[in-house]
Amino acid sequence: MKTENLERYLNSFAKQVVKESKDILRTKKKGSTSLANSIRAVVSDDSNGFSVKFYMADYGTFVDKGVSGNKNPISYSDGTRTKSSPYKYTTKGPPIDILSKWIKKKGIQPKGLGRGRSKNTGQFISGFAYLISRKIKREGIKSLSFFSRPLGINYKDLQQDFLKQYSKDIQTYLTTFTKQK
Repeated sequence: MKTENLERYLNSFAKQVVKESKDILRTKKKGSTSLANSIRAVVSDDSNGFSVKFYMADYGTFVDKGVSGNKNPISYSDGTRTKSSPYKYTTKGPPIDILSKWIKKKGIQPKGLGRGRSKNTGQFISGFAYLISRKIKREGIKSLSFFSRPLGINYKDLQQDFLKQYSKDIQTYLTTFTKQK
């Protein structure tokens, strides 16, 4: 039996989740095009039925659900309820070398540096990166719910509309089957 309506509907569902996720990410996290560009969905049909799989850069789940700090719990929304982040800093914070690269890329420097002070950039950057790492470990990383929210909201609609689409396919199949006799 062909299930064209259902397949079309699942593709539409997947595209909508991807579009909304990218829109939220670009709005809330300006300049984060690499993560937004990595989001995609694949709808496939096999002997067990249809599957919808979503893909994004590995760090996207941390940005989406946040990371709790040792002092500050973080939660995220799936569009219907708020849940605690499954990720938490326990013994280590974010790597200082990664934060150092980010500081250099962004050209960040604290207030007061630059007016008559000499900049030993390597020492300054690693010290500044250490302070940022310590704060992130304590406070955590806020959730953007850029993927969880659109998925949850659209999944709720999918549950309601799934049977309608499947029944259209059954009606088409029965009509085609009776015409062939």
